[in-house]
Amino acid sequence: MRPRVLIMTAAYGEGHNAAAHALATAFNEDAPGTAVVVDIFALSCPRLNSFVRRAYLAAINGTPRLWRHVYAWMDRPGFMDRGIGMLWAQSRMLESVILREGPVAICSTFPAYAALLQKLAREGRVNIPHFNIVTDSISINSVWWRPGCDGWFVPNEDSAEVMRAAGVDAARLHVSGFPVTPYFRKNEGIVGRPSLAGGAAPRVLYIINSGTQNAEATARLLLAEDAWELTCTVGRDESLRRTLLSAAANRGRRADILGWTDRIPELLMTHHVVVSKAGGATTQEAVAARCPMVVNQVVPGQEEGNCELLLRHGAGALATSPETVIATLRAAFADRGIGWESWRAALEPMARPDAARTIAAHVLAHVNRAAGESNAGLSEAVR
Repeated sequence: MRPRVLIMTAAYGEGHNAAAHALATAFNEDAPGTAVVVDIFALSCPRLNSFVRRAYLAAINGTPRLWRHVYAWMDRPGFMDRGIGMLWAQSRMLESVILREGPVAICSTFPAYAALLQKLAREGRVNIPHFNIVTDSISINSVWWRPGCDGWFVPNEDSAEVMRAAGVDAARLHVSGFPVTPYFRKNEGIVGRPSLAGGAAPRVLYIINSGTQNAEATARLLLAEDAWELTCTVGRDESLRRTLLSAAANRGRRADILGWTDRIPELLMTHHVVVSKAGGATTQEAVAARCPMVVNQVVPGQEEGNCELLLRHGAGALATSPETVIATLRAAFADRGIGWESWRAALEPMARPDAARTIAAHVLAHVNRAAGESNAGLSEAVR
């Protein structure tokens, strides 16, 4: 029987689920059945979880100033200690899943699990090696590290510096990169974008999420730039898709208006620039694809660090109005893309498309050392 690794997530933001499923793929790629993804919050209280999730999305999209205060409140010492008592149903469900699955390790991409597992360990119920996969950059809430764990995996050195300064044990802090789909790793050097220096038309990807501000106005200005090729993804907003299809009908250059799509990794690797809000998964997938990002919206708190990461390394820009988005892109594409090339070069040392396999190998090595066994076949499978 193969050792089982539980990967715990929650559907509060795209980054948690994206990281969890990418990590599970890495564990299971050459050893199927090793890892399983579980959302205790959805399993234990599905109706309440759905309500809270909708409230969360409404807060970050509709009342960002309020969310900034909530995020700061969560960052205070003792927040998780006080709030853990309210998660009794989640705690029981987590214990039940652990006893049923008998995992050798637990990885979590959502910070609340650390406090739940710490509580179960204190009560003598379960004591499993646990690792936090941090899905935010730089502006990292302390809920990620106040409860202890066996190790933290962070997406970049900038984030590691923040956590070391907060007192996190450096020996248990690993700069691994953000776990992304294996598409990026497998298509390095195969899928790419035409050379701007060679005169190719710039390709712009515009990702519209629920709550994206000025979506139609930005899309219309992008469509008006006839020298650029454009792909616009609108999610499940069918009305907006029809509107933009009509606006693109007589355009000289190619314009693809897509609804919900699972082709984002491919699109990031074949376009020169992505325009999007600074969500965790989108930002890190853009980094893995070496696709510079023009951030047009930032949710206070967790997304501020994602934007700062790009700006700090000169790997993109912030443009919060439709007009500044266009001006920023024009400047980047001028002189056959000199500005764009600078952005892309800055992304090269940041990209870690093999992060998921790096994390999986480290977790299994830790388990093997603790057990005093080699499990060589399984460890080799993820290297």
